[in-house]
Amino acid sequence: MAGKKVRTRMAPSPTGEYHIGHIRTLLYNWAFAKKIKGDFILRIEDTDRERYVEGATERILEVIKSYGFDWDEGPEIGGPYEPYFQSKRLEIYQKYSQELIDKGAAYHCFCSEDRLAKMREEQKTRGIVSTKYDRFCLKLTKDEVVKNLENKLPYVIRMKVPDNKVVSFNDIISDKISVSSNEIDDQVLIKSDGFPTYHFAVVVDDHLMKITHIMRGNDWIPSTPKHVLLYQSFGWELPYFAHIPNLKEMGAEKKLSKRYGAVGAKEFLDEGYLPAAVLNYLMFLGWSPDTEKEIYTLEEFVKDFSIEKIHKTDLVSFDRKKLLWMNGQYIQKLTDENFAEVSLKFAPEGIDKKFLIKIASLVKSRLKTLSELKDLIEFFVKKPKVDKKILGESWEKHLRSAKSIIEKEDSWSLEDLNDNLMKEIEEKGFKTGKFFMDLRIAITGKKETPPINDSIIILGKDEVIERLNSVLSIKP
Repeated sequence: MAGKKVRTRMAPSPTGEYHIGHIRTLLYNWAFAKKIKGDFILRIEDTDRERYVEGATERILEVIKSYGFDWDEGPEIGGPYEPYFQSKRLEIYQKYSQELIDKGAAYHCFCSEDRLAKMREEQKTRGIVSTKYDRFCLKLTKDEVVKNLENKLPYVIRMKVPDNKVVSFNDIISDKISVSSNEIDDQVLIKSDGFPTYHFAVVVDDHLMKITHIMRGNDWIPSTPKHVLLYQSFGWELPYFAHIPNLKEMGAEKKLSKRYGAVGAKEFLDEGYLPAAVLNYLMFLGWSPDTEKEIYTLEEFVKDFSIEKIHKTDLVSFDRKKLLWMNGQYIQKLTDENFAEVSLKFAPEGIDKKFLIKIASLVKSRLKTLSELKDLIEFFVKKPKVDKKILGESWEKHLRSAKSIIEKEDSWSLEDLNDNLMKEIEEKGFKTGKFFMDLRIAITGKKETPPINDSIIILGKDEVIERLNSVLSIKP
C-alpha cells in the first residue's frame, strides 16, 4: 500500500447517542489523516434496522461538528464514493455477495430461526461454548437452492469459511495476530431483510472507498480475522489495522458506564465541558508524546501524533476527576468575551452576554464546568431565600454594621467599600472571616459565591440594603 494517499474513516451507527469513546477514536483517525495530508471519511453505518434510532444520524453529525471536527467526504458534502449511507448501498452489497457465491466463497442458507435455536442448544449440551453454524445448507445441491429461491423461501447469505487455514494480519499496535479458521463461524453476510451485516458491509465499503488505515477499538480484534477472510476471498489488498485501547472506568476493569457519570459525547457538552478540554484529555487516553507536555491544541496534537505512540494495552482509565480539573483549567484561560459566549446558555434567565463579560473575571476560577454557573450567580437576578440557621452567632451585629457602612458609601467604589468594611471590622473587634461569611449569606443565600464585595458593587446599593433589611427582619 506504499505510495497511496492515506485515507482513514469513522463509521458511526445511528443506534443511539454517540459515545465519548467514539470521539476519542475519531480524534485519532482524524489527526492521523491530517498529519499525513490524507483524507478523513465519515460514513453512516445504518444497516441495523432493528436498533435504528430516528434522528440519531443528525445528532451524531451535530455532536461531531460541535467537537470541532470536519470530514473530507461523507454526509452533507458528498464525495467520489457516494452514497455514504450504507442503507443506500444495498445493490452494491448484493452484487458483491453474489460474486462470493459464484466463487464458492459464500452460500444461501434457508434455515429457520427455530432450527438454528435448536442447533445451538444441542451444541451447548455437548459442551460447545462458542456455537457455530453446522453448514446444513452447504450440503444443498444447486437445484435445491434454485427451487428454494423460486419458492421464495426466506434466506440469508453466509460466508464459507475455509477449513484448517491460519488467518493472520499485522496490527500496527499489537503486532502479528493469527487464529485458526476452524474457530470462525460461517458468518451471515446478507440478512433475510436484504440488508448486509456489519462485517460484510464494512469490508466492501472500506475497499471501495480506498480506506488505507483502519483504526478502531481493540474489542474489534476478534472480528478482524473474519474481515481478513473476506478481503482474501475477493482478492483485495488488506488495509493497515491499528486496534487502540478501549476506555474503562477509573479503578474498574470494565468499559465506561452511566453508573459513574456521562458516557455520551453530547452529555459532556451539555454538562458544561469545553470541547477543547475534553479533546485534550482524550488525546492521552491511549497515547502519549515524548515530552511532559499536557496541554495540547488540536493543531499541536496533529503535529505530534503517531500510531506508533499508541499504548499496547487493553484498557485505559477514564479519570473523571482529571477531566474535571482540565476543564476548569480551560475555563480559566478563556478571555472574558469567549467565556460570555460559551457560558450564555448555562446562565440564569435574565443574564445577558454583556453582564457575563462584566463578571467573568470573578467566576471563571470558581468553575469546573459551565453548568455550575447558574447556581453560582443566580443571586444576581433572583433574591435569595436565607436560612438563618447557617448564619453565625453574631450575624445581627455583623449585618447591622455592614448596612451602616454601605448606607454611607457615596463613591460606590470597590476600593472604598473594602477599606471601610475592614475599618468597621477592626473597630468592632469582629472576626473577619465570620463577618464576611454572614454578609455573603445574607446577600446571596450561599456560602460559596464570587467575591462578595465585588458582588455588592455589581448589585447596587439599593438592592444590597433591601436584602440586608430582609434578613434583619427575620424573626428569631
